[in-house]
Amino acid sequence: MGDGALKIMSVMNERNIPLAGIFASDEFVRGHSFEGHKVHTLAEIEATVDDFVIVLAFAAGYQSLADKINSIATRHTLIAPDVPVVQDGTVFGTDYCRQHEKEIEEVYNLLGDDISRQTFADVINFRISGKIEYLNRCTTPKEDVYNNIIKPNGNDIYVDLGAYRGDTIEEFLSFCENGCDAIYALEPDAKNFKKLEKTVEGLHNCHIFNAAAWEEDSVLTFANRAGRHSSLSERGREVAARSVDSILDGKPCTVIKMDVEGAEREALLGSSRTIEKYKPRLMISLYHRNEDIFSLPLLIKKLNPDYKFLIRHQLYIPAWETNLYCI
Repeated sequence: MGDGALKIMSVMNERNIPLAGIFASDEFVRGHSFEGHKVHTLAEIEATVDDFVIVLAFAAGYQSLADKINSIATRHTLIAPDVPVVQDGTVFGTDYCRQHEKEIEEVYNLLGDDISRQTFADVINFRISGKIEYLNRCTTPKEDVYNNIIKPNGNDIYVDLGAYRGDTIEEFLSFCENGCDAIYALEPDAKNFKKLEKTVEGLHNCHIFNAAAWEEDSVLTFANRAGRHSSLSERGREVAARSVDSILDGKPCTVIKMDVEGAEREALLGSSRTIEKYKPRLMISLYHRNEDIFSLPLLIKKLNPDYKFLIRHQLYIPAWETNLYCI
């Protein structure tokens, strides 16, 4: 009952798909309504309707919730529509795939292992169908990514774009036995940045910036939401924007992580000199925009063709936490 539900309901309305009602988990229903619909419990629906299709309208990013959704999917037809974080009204369906067949095939052929090719296919099939079994099949534990692909070490110079409250810095350091040489972190949301400051207190050689990642140093308009989905917007407050190339000023880095709510393309362009010269390992979100899953790998290939390209999906419904790793 939020932004994702409104986006899904809008598309259903455009396509004349009738909405029969809304339910939530039994423990969350308190007699309220949403968009004119009384919110029922699942138990109420199951007691009164013999056959129905469930359209999942929220995200699930932890195991117990994913288990609950999978359990419901064994009893009813369950569809999880793909809702990009940044949406332009385009639905990622078969028509969209046909329009971008050349780019999709090029990325598939670019991928460096069988797991990546299977994950790429599964994520696209999920986006077309909404069937969560595709995501279940390709989910990879985060530990596997760090231990077998990124392999953090004490000599790393880590750049974190979209550092949030410092959770991904802590995550990265948890896989480094003796810390790393230096950290550069950007976070544009003011409230998140204050929490980031507390997280990194006492860390050696850690440089943080209350700024958005961009292709050049500039000033942008930013919507503060004090959460993971704060993003660039037509309305909001002005924030500084920095490029990685400007911040590093010719100095090296060994790892760049980007989770910048749809500005990954611009952040990559702003890292182009660093990527070309130093070939840092890259950790790039591929799910904020429909086109990210093929346009971002192809952009990186232009910036530096020497990379090996890998894709992994970590636990999440819908296909958020689908990431590109370049080594």
